Amino acid sequence: YGTNYADTFGIDDKNKVVFTFEHANGWKYGDNFFFLDVSNPGDKGTTYYAEFSPRLSFGKISGNSMAFGIVKDVLLSGTWEMGQGLRAYLLGVGLALDLPHFAFTDFNLYWRQSERDFVATDTNAGAQITIDWLVPFKVGPMKLAFEGFVDYAFGEDGGSAPKEDNLVAGPRLLVDVGDMWGTPGQLQVGVEYQIWSNKFGIKDVDEDVAQLMVKWTM
Repeated sequence: YGTNYADTFGIDDKNKVVFTFEHANGWKYGDNFFFLDVSNPGDKGTTYYAEFSPRLSFGKISGNSMAFGIVKDVLLSGTWEMGQGLRAYLLGVGLALDLPHFAFTDFNLYWRQSERDFVATDTNAGAQITIDWLVPFKVGPMKLAFEGFVDYAFGEDGGSAPKEDNLVAGPRLLVDVGDMWGTPGQLQVGVEYQIWSNKFGIKDVDEDVAQLMVKWTM
């Protein structure tokens, strides 16, 4: 839940509740991540947005180690973005990093093609950098997690309406409340801070919103 979202030109609601379902799994040759956002569920203005991001591990497929320096694996990465009036396809290379104190850190560099968005029906292909991470830590007996993502999309500067380079980040600080009740990792409460520069690629539409977050892991 947050307030003061950037709603310039009516592209969003100023105040809203967002329900997110997310799933991550690893398998023999790679990993998958999927999430679905439902904004203002139960209201007339309910909107939907989802991303599916499969990756194939060159190390697992070849049976040879791809590790070098802080890199522990190299992957073929893809993402399909979909929503109401939104659609984009991304393909590129991913690096799984091995950093001290991080449960995981991923760096993905994509070729990006937006087929439809709020700005235009078509844009020239651009690129995107995506970083995600999780750092579990403790303060006294209390378990916490610092996690989140950064997306930087750039170079979509042609087509029916050029898009501005834009950056969206969602760092989260969560307290493991479930651990206090003997069910660690199940219920977390905290804050996700959403920062979005040139929202949806629209120049000077910027967002800076603290969101109350409750996370239930099944």
